[in-house]
Amino acid sequence: MRKLLLLTPLLLAGCYNDSATFYADSSQEHTLTVRRQQDYFWSGDGRFTLVAMRQPDCLRRYELAELPLEDTTVELYSDGDNRWSLRAAGQVWHVETQTCTMTAGGSITGEKVGDFHAEIDRIGFAEAAAPAPAK
Repeated sequence: MRKLLLLTPLLLAGCYNDSATFYADSSQEHTLTVRRQQDYFWSGDGRFTLVAMRQPDCLRRYELAELPLEDTTVELYSDGDNRWSLRAAGQVWHVETQTCTMTAGGSITGEKVGDFHAEIDRIGFAEAAAPAPAK
């Protein structure tokens, strides 16, 4: 019985707990980080959160949604002036790192910056491809 009690926390521990970061400028003081966390190993979904940071004025964590742990893409758009839009699974969030606020809903605004993509073994950020030059 004692061994079972010692193993119980291990059985309840999640398998996924990782993150990917987008650097908004050349410093590490303005970033957007998407985290995924699996609460139970048997769950196919996980908690996705956003950590918005623009030092020294903004540092806040926002709950995004419960999303599939694998093959999930969170798109990132920039509207300039420290305003960002994120979209995943038909949901949209708007984040402003100037005032450190977030709102949900509405439509995407701005130009695509890149994607946070959750795969089986990692989550990463890939910048959007540059538009082709006009001929």
